[in-house]
Amino acid sequence: MSEKLNQLSFIIGVFFILVALVLLIGYLTTSSLKHGINLYTGMAMMIFGLVMIKLKA
Repeated sequence: MSEKLNQLSFIIGVFFILVALVLLIGYLTTSSLKHGINLYTGMAMMIFGLVMIKLKA
């Protein structure tokens, strides 16, 4: 696990997944954030984060 924490792609992937989760949870739970951009940006960030994690796995 410590080897993964030393890889920059893993850290970037975790960051993008966390930001995507915030956007997607905000889209699903609040009415003021019900804009399509939050959904599409959250999905794109989630995919990018997963690709970054799998890149060096």
